[in-house]
Amino acid sequence: MKGEHEVVSRVAGRDALLPTYARADLTLVRGKGCRVWDDEGRAYLDFGAGIAVTGLGHRHPGVTAAAHAQLDALWHASNLYWTEPMVALAELLSDRAGGAQAFFCSSGAEANEAALKVARKATGRTRLVALEDSFHGRTLGALSVTGQPGKWEGFGPLVPGVAFARPNDVESLEAAVSPGGDVAAIVLEPLLGEGGVVPLEEDFVGAAAEIAREVGALLWVDEVQTGLGRTGTFFAFEQLGLEPDLVTLAKGLGNGLPIGALLVRGDAAEAIGPGDHGATFGGNPVACAAACAVVRAVDEALLENVVARGEQLRAGLSALPAVLDVRGRGLMVAAVLDREVGPVVEACRDEGLLVLTAGPPPGVLRLLPPLVVSEAEVDRALAILAGVLA
Repeated sequence: MKGEHEVVSRVAGRDALLPTYARADLTLVRGKGCRVWDDEGRAYLDFGAGIAVTGLGHRHPGVTAAAHAQLDALWHASNLYWTEPMVALAELLSDRAGGAQAFFCSSGAEANEAALKVARKATGRTRLVALEDSFHGRTLGALSVTGQPGKWEGFGPLVPGVAFARPNDVESLEAAVSPGGDVAAIVLEPLLGEGGVVPLEEDFVGAAAEIAREVGALLWVDEVQTGLGRTGTFFAFEQLGLEPDLVTLAKGLGNGLPIGALLVRGDAAEAIGPGDHGATFGGNPVACAAACAVVRAVDEALLENVVARGEQLRAGLSALPAVLDVRGRGLMVAAVLDREVGPVVEACRDEGLLVLTAGPPPGVLRLLPPLVVSEAEVDRALAILAGVLA
């Protein structure tokens, strides 16, 4: 009888949540490394990593210790004062970005909202150019530069003055920018994450950077999903030869604690002063302490593992008969299947493997394992996928 009561209570408790997500019937209670456990004690190999968040795996010792130590010292101070973790994180990220000033917030959408405001204030312009199928968040400004019309429905009117270009189509980009005199920024994801893990080509992003310079617009790179080593370098833009004016980060930055960041490089930072933007929880000491540990952990050894395991994963997927195409960089990987993706995700979950979908219908299978994933764990995931797709 107790069991029946627990089931009823659990279902009733779920009804207290606004249904903004189509959640799986799975309650996770514990994690360690590349695995998580549900409330019935069953283990799962986590190849979603909280949607590219737990890059160092669940309960990473260094990040956990840093957060615990800060919890014992100071939880919150507000941005009316300095804190040591906030300053330390800003310095670490500035060093990685080749010089930048940081604004901290709690999510990727917030970081992109901040970037939108900085772009307008720094240039005195209002128009933005983004990419079709891109994703930058669900708050109003971030949604307005998200190139997925299905996500706009019911929330208009959006922020005006946004034009969209086709990814990897320079002519389309030129048309979206034209005439260019009122463009504040060109917004790029190095790989379109929610849009289907579509890598941008070097020639295309090079053209975007050149066009931005020609028209006096800022180049804004959204690294919310691709940053912190996910693609094999600390920033994905490093592989593309870019020097962006604005870089947004979140997801993997806190390894699970909520934190986002906008990095502003060059003269654009001079336009921003006290009162221009803010975030009550931005620069939270605990989140910043954890993020410092994350940034320090993204070293050459970790990046080498990302590259090696990414190559292993892509090669293994390519060998599966049901896989039509494989794309991605590092451990941000997608497989185009010969069948619907949704049932495959469910079947993998039944076999103890958590994977994701992405992209417009019919979608792709998306794999975002922790960056610390081992060769044996990749082999195990591939074995499960082979069985599900057989």
